[in-house]
Amino acid sequence: MNTQAYIQKHRIFFIHIAFWCVYFSFFYYQITFPKHGQEPDWGKALLDATFQISSMMVIAYLNYFYFLPKFLVHKNIMQYVITFAIPFVIVVLCLIHGKRWIVDGYTHQMYYMYSTRFSVSVAVITLFIVVFVALLKFVEDWFELESQKKELENERLMAELRFLKAQINPHFLFNTLNNLYYLAFTQSPNTTEVIAKLSQMMRYMIYDSNHTRVPLTKEIEYMENYISLETLRLNNDIPIQFEIQGERNGIMIVPLIFITFLENAFKHGVSNNAPHSYVKISLTLDAKSIVYRVENSKIPRNTQHEEKSGIGLQNVKRRLELSYPNQHDLLILDDEETYTVTLTLTR
Repeated sequence: MNTQAYIQKHRIFFIHIAFWCVYFSFFYYQITFPKHGQEPDWGKALLDATFQISSMMVIAYLNYFYFLPKFLVHKNIMQYVITFAIPFVIVVLCLIHGKRWIVDGYTHQMYYMYSTRFSVSVAVITLFIVVFVALLKFVEDWFELESQKKELENERLMAELRFLKAQINPHFLFNTLNNLYYLAFTQSPNTTEVIAKLSQMMRYMIYDSNHTRVPLTKEIEYMENYISLETLRLNNDIPIQFEIQGERNGIMIVPLIFITFLENAFKHGVSNNAPHSYVKISLTLDAKSIVYRVENSKIPRNTQHEEKSGIGLQNVKRRLELSYPNQHDLLILDDEETYTVTLTLTR
C-alpha cells in the first residue's frame, strides 16, 4: 500500500492527531508566553498542558466512543444529556483542581484560578473540545457512507461490465461454430487449424479476459486468430489488411474491447459473392494514445440484421463509458459503400 492510499484509509485518525497537536501547541505557547518580563517555568507549563490535554481527551473520547453512538442509536436527547453530564462534571472538577495544584500549588497566590470565571472558562473550553471531537464522528460517518456508496457503485459497474463482456462470448461462439460447421461440411483441410485457433481464443476469453487489464499483445494475438479464421472461411478471396504502427509491448488495455468492430466488419461487410469486398484494420500506438481503425466495404443486408448488429455496438459503447470514462473517442462513418470505425483510447 502506497503512502497516499494509507493516508486516505486512515484519514480520520490523522485528523484527530492533527487537531490535538495544534491545540497542544497553541495552549503551550499561550501559557509560556513571557508575562511582565518573567521567564516561564517550562517544566510546570509542560505538565499543565499535558494534564489539560489528557483530561480533555478522556471526556471527549468517552463521548466519542460511548455516549454519542448510544444517542445516535436511541435518539433520546434527554437521556444523552443526563448520562453525559455526570462524567463531564467530574472531569471538569478534576481539571480545575488539578490545574490549581500544578500551577499554584494551592497557595491561593494566583487569585484568578480560584474565581468563578476561571471555573466557567475551563468548563466552556472543555465543552467546546468535546463538541468539536463529536463533530469528527459525523465526519467519519460521512466518509464511511461515501466510501460505501462508491463501493456499491463500483460493484454495480463491475457487475454491468461482467454482464456486457459475457454477451460477447455467445456472439463469438455462434459465429465461429457456424464457420467451423461450414468447413467441416465442405471437408476443408483447414478444419483442424480452425479448431486449434479456436482453442487459443477460448483460452484467452475464459482465463485472460477475466482481468481488468490485459497486455495489448494478447489482444492483438486474439484478433489475429480471429482474422485467420475469417480468412480461412473466405478461402483467401477477400483482401484483408492488418497493420500495426508503434511499440506494442508494455501497453495494458481492457480485454475484448476491439473485437465487436472486427466481427461486424466481417459479418456485414464482406462476402464471397461481393467481388469488391475488403477489410482494413490498423492500430497506431504512441506514448499518449491508441488509435484503432476498422474500415470495410458494405454489402446489402436486411433490416433484421441491422437491428441485431446494433446490440453489439451498444454493448461496446457502454463498456467504453465504464472502462474509459473521458478517455475515449469513438467516430463512426457510414457511407454508401464503406463503413469506418475509429476508436481512440487515451493512455
